[in-house]
Amino acid sequence: MPHFSRTTALLLGAGLTLLAAVPALAQDKTPKYSNEFLNIGVGGRALGMGKVQASLADDATAGYWNPAGLVNQKTKYDGVLMHSELFSGIVKNDYASFGMKLDDKSALGVSFFRLGVDDIADTRNLVNEYGYIDYNNIRYFSVADYAALLSYARQIGNIEGLQVGASAKVIYRNIGSFANAWGFGVDAGVQYQRNDWRLGLMARDITTTYNAWTVNPEEFEGSANALDELPKSSTEITLPTFVLGASRLFKLPGEFTALPALDLEITTDGQRNTLVSTSAVSLDPRAGLEIGYKQLVYLRGGVGNLQQVQAFTGKEEWKVQPSLGVGLALSGLRLDMALSRLAVEKLGQRSQPTSIIVSLGYGIK
Repeated sequence: MPHFSRTTALLLGAGLTLLAAVPALAQDKTPKYSNEFLNIGVGGRALGMGKVQASLADDATAGYWNPAGLVNQKTKYDGVLMHSELFSGIVKNDYASFGMKLDDKSALGVSFFRLGVDDIADTRNLVNEYGYIDYNNIRYFSVADYAALLSYARQIGNIEGLQVGASAKVIYRNIGSFANAWGFGVDAGVQYQRNDWRLGLMARDITTTYNAWTVNPEEFEGSANALDELPKSSTEITLPTFVLGASRLFKLPGEFTALPALDLEITTDGQRNTLVSTSAVSLDPRAGLEIGYKQLVYLRGGVGNLQQVQAFTGKEEWKVQPSLGVGLALSGLRLDMALSRLAVEKLGQRSQPTSIIVSLGYGIK
């Protein structure tokens, strides 16, 4: 096990080094939750396990969770599709990815995202120049966020089980004809597998991601209060996020398997409502478990998003976001479903109903 210990120390050291290298952590001018649409997560398996994937991702979704995992694809070609609807169908969330092994030591992947709200009514001109309501003056527009990732992964030298990967991402955000933004960033990851143990390190927005917003001021003329300042073009910055992960596969009697996993997410955009929260970094732990039978049927569960919320009594209480999932794998086809519910409560009641996420994956040898 000396080699395993050295690799573990290497991954931890790399994470601490990257974290220490982030300049000006939690600047006051840097917004929290920038490009948050990319943090919702993808894939029924991952979302059913509480988004614990840094050490586990080994299919086309690895381009998102940890690009290094593309090398571990079980088939030469792999694709995943996902569609979900949030807030009673108001928000549409779509995802597609494709992974291809170039050889035994390298792989490529592409991923596409869209999160949007369509058919938003613009009623600013509902009342015409004669003071009457004219429904023909209603215009409709969409607000949508798009992203494309190009990923590459490769095994490191002669060290069996150690691979690295990176994803270059292009972001486009659109608010009808009012404003739009283009952004670019880079993610990087490492995975190491030794016997039944797997370790992972994922660094999102490692270069920081910049969204350059362009605002069309003509769209706001005549609609804003004279005292309101018209929005201006600006640049939005997304600071790095690091995720350390570990998992281990246990073989149980009767051809059952158990796969517990842990992730620790470290954000650098200031103080968040997490288990450990400081002005520099915030730490959010997640845990997941997958029980499998004959590599055919899977039952999954996870917890994450540990937050302190105010209960109806006025006291602060710790709440978590639980998730459940099931999966079926048959002849290269994978059907995964996850059920998740937000932990945040308002006046003692859940603020959002259960979300159902379904994804379909297929691998070709």
